[in-house]
Amino acid sequence: MTSANQSTSTHLQPASAEFDHHAIRAQFPLLAQRNTQQDGDSDGDNSGQGEQQVCYLDTAATSQKPQCVIDAMTAYYQRSNANVHRAAHQLSAAATRDYEEVREQVASFVGAASSREIIFTQGTTSAINMLSYGLTEQFAKDDVILVDGAAHHANIVPWQELAKRTGAIVKPIPLTNNGLICQQGYQTLLAQKPKLVALAHITNALGTINPVADMLAQAQQAGAMTFVDGAQAVAHLTVDVSALNCDFYAFSGHKMYGPTGIGVLYGKFEQLDKLTPMLTGGEMIKTVSFSGTTFGELPNRLEAGTPAIAEVIGLGAAIEFLNSLDKTHVSNHERGLMSYLQQQLSLLEDINLYGIGDSGEDGSCGTQSVQPQSTNVGALAFNIKGEHHQDVGILLDQQNIAVRCGHHCAMPLMEHLALAGCCRVSIGVYSNKADIDRFINGLKEVIDILV
Repeated sequence: MTSANQSTSTHLQPASAEFDHHAIRAQFPLLAQRNTQQDGDSDGDNSGQGEQQVCYLDTAATSQKPQCVIDAMTAYYQRSNANVHRAAHQLSAAATRDYEEVREQVASFVGAASSREIIFTQGTTSAINMLSYGLTEQFAKDDVILVDGAAHHANIVPWQELAKRTGAIVKPIPLTNNGLICQQGYQTLLAQKPKLVALAHITNALGTINPVADMLAQAQQAGAMTFVDGAQAVAHLTVDVSALNCDFYAFSGHKMYGPTGIGVLYGKFEQLDKLTPMLTGGEMIKTVSFSGTTFGELPNRLEAGTPAIAEVIGLGAAIEFLNSLDKTHVSNHERGLMSYLQQQLSLLEDINLYGIGDSGEDGSCGTQSVQPQSTNVGALAFNIKGEHHQDVGILLDQQNIAVRCGHHCAMPLMEHLALAGCCRVSIGVYSNKADIDRFINGLKEVIDILV
């Protein structure tokens, strides 16, 4: 690994036949943090004070960071802080080597054919904006863009802006009553020969996994370019962009145990090479004169300015951390936790769960039972019947239980489900049964207060 990361390798746990979850969890320093807790009595007197470890169930928003990631970024600043590329001195050479080695890591991690197909961005949102802007010259009036009806706002608004610039038309892919993509409705829209299909690999608000392999194949048969928002997928699934055969795929470092401020846009080389750069200036040029400028080659052409070097180094450490784990054991652990969470929530009265089952109505785009490929991965959404989701979140927070409550940057989905918002519990590789039990017990207290 890189010089900046070498000092952190002792923090990694090697993959083995034994799944030592305690050793994995111990690598995340924030999870050992103890915060003040309000201990109220049955009369609502919150005068008692106590301390309790954070119960972190908001991984879908951002994951916690293992010590190896923190150390890798610190080591870069302490030992090899310099700008990348172009400079002649040794510090820059070391930083450039480390930076470009991470690009190779990322390419291998997601199954890209070449590291030149990996563009570093500020995150998934930045990647989608870069892509939508870069495609502007390839779109014309009345070109159709199909967007997952349950998509994150970051996978909706940039395409709406592209449509404003070009006269293209954004059409949502319809959803079933329980918030899954309606496959029949999708096939009907494909008959309109869309120019682009934009999907989520895993729905951020509900944690449902979409059958993207089949949907991408159908889109390609219809002649469409394809994009996948993988922000929620990379930490939970093995992603192989070559096997998916998507044209573009984006994800963020901070949702896969890496730092904030760094993300990736993958694209097939021939597709990336057609994109108009959104940012211009240093690093992305070949020649500059007042008579004209020529841009450089990929990937530099799409990475103008000084990049987030420390964050890239941290992303590399996060990938190294994930690669050190037995993926089968991790998957079994996370799926087991999600099944247990769903079971425990189902046992409570006054709870509505979303995106996990049949609503009991018929119709081609009404109800769709959850298929094996549409089970919840990493996240589960719920509400207490008749109670505001923010009240639930605040009362859980008073017990040092962190969940996300709101519209989850998925307002069209909330509107479809006739919700102002909902609560979302989301897990990571560090989560355990004790977290779920503590959440369920805390939720019972919230129900006693509110209902």
